[in-house]
Order: sequence, then C-alpha cells, then structure tokens
Amino acid sequence: MRKEVAAEPARDPDRYLIQRGGVFYYHRRMPAKMVGIDDRGRFIRKSLETDERRLARAMRDKLEDADKTLWAVLLSGGETRSALDQYRDAVRRAEAMGVSYLSNGQVAGFHNVDSILKRVEALERVQAAPAVADALLGGVRVPPVKISEAFDVYANEIMAHEVVGKSQSQRRMWKKVKQRAINNFVALIGDKSIGEITREDGLAFYRFWLRRVAPPPEAGPATHSASAGNRDLGNMRDLYRRYFAHLGEEQKGTPFDDLRFSERGKRRRKRPSFETKWIIDQIMKPGALESLDPQARRCVLALIETGARPSEICNLDETVIFIDTLVPYIRISPREDAHDPREIKTEWSVRDVPLVGVALEVFKKNPQGFPRYRNREEALSANLNKFFKTNKLFPTPKHKIYSLRHSFEDRMKEGGIDSELRKILMGHTIERVEYGSGGSLQWRHDELKKIALPFDPEIV
Repeated sequence: MRKEVAAEPARDPDRYLIQRGGVFYYHRRMPAKMVGIDDRGRFIRKSLETDERRLARAMRDKLEDADKTLWAVLLSGGETRSALDQYRDAVRRAEAMGVSYLSNGQVAGFHNVDSILKRVEALERVQAAPAVADALLGGVRVPPVKISEAFDVYANEIMAHEVVGKSQSQRRMWKKVKQRAINNFVALIGDKSIGEITREDGLAFYRFWLRRVAPPPEAGPATHSASAGNRDLGNMRDLYRRYFAHLGEEQKGTPFDDLRFSERGKRRRKRPSFETKWIIDQIMKPGALESLDPQARRCVLALIETGARPSEICNLDETVIFIDTLVPYIRISPREDAHDPREIKTEWSVRDVPLVGVALEVFKKNPQGFPRYRNREEALSANLNKFFKTNKLFPTPKHKIYSLRHSFEDRMKEGGIDSELRKILMGHTIERVEYGSGGSLQWRHDELKKIALPFDPEIV
C-alpha cells in the first residue's frame, strides 16, 4: 500500500516582517540554540527603509539568508566551500552583524577608528568562529570569478528584486535579453574572470557591434539597430558595476564606460496595421480561423475589439472578466497572487475595457479566460503568427499579430473617438496631471460600439 506523503506547509510570505509608521522592519526572535552564541539580543530588528511590501519581502530574504549563514558557521566553527561561496558568505555574515564587508586592504586603510572598533566589538558579541572574524576583518579575498558565474550571481541574487512580481515567462524574457549580451561577449572574448576584463576587451566588444550597426560600405547594409548594440553594451556595463558593488569592491568605472552608438535621427519602426476591410473579409470570414484551437481563435477575436496586447489577453482570468454586469468589461491589471504574480508594462496599462461586438461573445464563452495560454504568451504569439503566415492572413510580410492592436487604434481615430479616451483604452501614457477616472464605463462602451465590426456568430 502506497504511503501518503504530507504536503509541506506553505511558508508565510510576510514572515519576519512588521510595519511601523508605514515602514517595514525585519523582526525575528533569536533561535533558542543561538542564545549565548549570537548575543545580538532576544530579537533581531532592522529597518528595511521601504513601505513597499514586495521590495520588503525581497530584502527580508537577503537578511534571512545572512542570518542562516552566520548561525551555521557559529555552530560548526568552520567550513569547506568554494572560494566564491566563502567570499559571498563572508559578505552575508558581515551584513548579519550590522556592517558591510570590506577587504583586508580596505579595513587596513580605514582612517575612521570608530568603524574599526565597531567591527571588533561585533566579534566580542559572539563566540566567534574564525570564519566570522574573517568576515568582519576582511580575511577572505575576492576570488576570480568567470563572467558566466558573475552573471548567475547578478541574475539570481543582485537583481532578485527586479523580478519580484514578474511571472515565470516574464522572468525568462528579462533574463534572456541580458543573457544575450553575456553570450555575445563570451563568444568574442572568452569566459574570462570578470575582474580581468580590460578596456581593450570593452573596445573589442564595441567594434563587434559597430560592424553590425554601421558596417563599411563594402560590407553591405547594417544587420542590427543601434539600440540593439547599446542594449548589449549597457547590460555588460550594468553587470560589471553591480557585481563589484555587490562584493563591496569600489570601482571607479567599467571597461564599457562611454561606449554607445548614437540613436539620433532614428526613425521608430511602426508595425503596419490591418485595414478594416481586410479584418472583416479575411480574418473574420467564416472558416478562416476554424482550424485554430478554440482558445487561440478566441484570443484573436478578442484582440480585434479590445486593442489589448496578446500577453494581456491570454493572462486574463475569472477575477478580471466581468460579464454579468450592466456594462460587461475586462480589467487589465497586475496579478498579485504570491504563487502566480504578473507585471504589466506600465502603470498606464491598468485599465477597464468595455466588451463590444465579437469580444463580448468571446468572453461569454470563455468567462474564465484562456488557461491553455496563461503565462504562455510567447507560445500564443508564435502559434498565431505561424498560422496567419501559413494561411496567408497577413497582407504583407511586415504584418504580425500585434498589428491588430495598431488597427484598433486606427479604427478609434477614424471613428472620431476622443484622443484621451484612445490613450486610456490603449494603455498609453497621458502626459498631464490625471483628474477623474477617465469617463464612465457606459460612456466608454457607447464610444466603442461606434467602431464595433459586424461578425457571423459562427466564427466564435
């Protein structure tokens, strides 16, 4: 008979957090086994200097990890770990003791006697293992770390707060863009120690991109935009600067400083929109989308009449789809579920969009959204772009599924819809002080009905 395994209880997402005067604090009782060893008192309390819960949770995680590392060493009296792990643990131990980690040379160069005494007094508060003394007095040297290893620290530790609130797919995309710079640099220069990167390496990487951004006439046209090169150079610059700041090593600059390409005169490429006649006669023609799976097909139809981004449509769920109301609508907003969070593009992207035409019929059939594509917006876009291309539903090779969003905006302009309402419904920035709510849902609904397209119910 198979033995049932009890599920591990969920951890409190707000453990060790208290809020006083709007500011969050890291607050926890000293474990009984550490009393008399770690003499910071019965309670450990440190201001996180933020009133934002998500940021406080990320900072709490670092302090919780620092205490765990410190206590493990205090109890064991020693360790056998890699040079990088030992150095990173030294940084954590110093943080747990209330000081920043400094190298041996930096400690020796201190002119502030009070700062040195603070470190010595911290040692007296605990039954100090040698590793703790090393952490406080700079006895662990900065180890050579390959660029790829430094990037792992950058992505998983230094910038952990950046991905708080992102979904798994958003985290993957965030990392993918930055990983490209690392891959390109390693392919060109090699996976050398990040501390050994020279200015010449930075210039070689600049020239690598120069050949793609502004090649000589005999080499043919550019293959990449200036912004693509600047993105890679900027990501390498950010990795270098943040990595050494994280280690407590003072850096006067990076090998990538002042290396960028001018984007002046750059003409922003705008995706072409579908003509309204093409949408009606080709895309909404009965049978045109019949071989698509039902959820993908309905996503397309919802895009036509809401102007939403594909990632916004496929991540809606029953909590933000309102059908049984006087004015049916969808609410596009961040998902703050601790187990399944999701960011949206900007604060202006938060909006309520009334449902008219074919979009209303879509959500009547899918009141819980499109679970097949939830957190899989890349798969949805790839699936739809491939289907449209194969079935000749794109008027030109430059058209993409995202072009439906531009078509919605064009239709609103042609329908005489107020410019500010257009920005609200598109989730675009309004460049003035915000007053009011942007008009009632009923008014928005009545305006959108003016541009709703005729459709055969069979296509839904």
